[in-house]
Amino acid sequence: MADRSVDFLLIGGGVAAASCARTLREEGAAGSVLLVGREPDPPYDRPPLSKEYLAGKLGRDGVLVKPAEWWEQNGIEVLCRTSVMKLDVDARVAKLSNREEVGFEKALIATGANVRRLRADGGDLEGIHCLRTFANSDAIRQDTENAERVVVIGGSFIGCEVAATLTSLGRRCSIVMQEQVPLERQFGREVGGFFQRVLEEHGIEVHGSDELERYEGADGRVEKVVTKGGLELAAGAVVVGAGVVPDTMLAKAAGLELGEKGGVLCSDRLETSAPGVYVAGDMAEYQSALHGGHARIEHWDVATEHGKTAARNMLGHDSPHEAIPYFWSDLADWTGLEYVGVGSGEWLVRGSIEDGSFTAFALDDDRVVAAMTVGRSDDLEHARRMIGERATPGPDALADEGTDLASL
Repeated sequence: MADRSVDFLLIGGGVAAASCARTLREEGAAGSVLLVGREPDPPYDRPPLSKEYLAGKLGRDGVLVKPAEWWEQNGIEVLCRTSVMKLDVDARVAKLSNREEVGFEKALIATGANVRRLRADGGDLEGIHCLRTFANSDAIRQDTENAERVVVIGGSFIGCEVAATLTSLGRRCSIVMQEQVPLERQFGREVGGFFQRVLEEHGIEVHGSDELERYEGADGRVEKVVTKGGLELAAGAVVVGAGVVPDTMLAKAAGLELGEKGGVLCSDRLETSAPGVYVAGDMAEYQSALHGGHARIEHWDVATEHGKTAARNMLGHDSPHEAIPYFWSDLADWTGLEYVGVGSGEWLVRGSIEDGSFTAFALDDDRVVAAMTVGRSDDLEHARRMIGERATPGPDALADEGTDLASL
């Protein structure tokens, strides 16, 4: 027998659950809403953790999805520092870490992802950090204040953003990565070369085609990073940006079906194999007409849009998830990028990479599936239309600056 019952149980303290809660109220839900999150803070946006918040330009209140009082004003109960330990999807009961048992009518599982840990000798030394939470960002800022050099492991978004932010604060940074150039896995070698030039122009050492072998230190603290290629870098601190792993532990224990991409399998309505139980965010592997199959995408904007779709379907609107993913990234105030897309393919450049004003389109059998731009935001609206229409405008026309994108 549950201690109490709610109409909507939202599991996870991130933007997906927050977006779901907000949309439930905006769409007229009058029932009780309980949001359960394991972090000490109410839901907040994670992108600033590697940028404005890490730089000290933005405080915690500026990163919160909604002010603390908003939740109470909208009749949404938020339990911080609380986890769901067990979920019985048949009996509709969740057992919380505070020993309370809560019954529910419908539930959203949005437990997000955990940082990927790298196994290497010396990994237990102090001064080695990952980045996922407020506490992680605080620790990195404090621990690097007096570091002669900071070594960043990983050449994706987190690695590049952290290196740029710390460099803007006066730290000396080096990046070690498996790729030949930063962001190569996302946008190809030519575009990645542009970002490498930007990083190097601002004093960041970039070591590509290499990977971590071990850490070395003294008195329990890291002092050196040694790579498999034989590189030895002095390190007053290390930040590891090796990606994330979907947190599907609760869903798996509840008997929900998992997908091939590591997430929890769900329909295009984001409903799992258990009726009335939905998933959203990093750990959702959803049926997508745009992707032509199941997709799992890790980004805060996707999580936000997932939350909206899940809420509408909890209310019986029968709404497929059709939003085209969008995200952005900044490297300090040096440069930034915007992206829309639903897949990957061969990258074609329109504009000038040398001048830092270009758009790269990803083509899959000549169909536009994604686009990334630096300094040409207007191109993204045309790309978004092409992606939605599954357009095949032709590579020559896309690359030709004399061709009006609106005509394609």
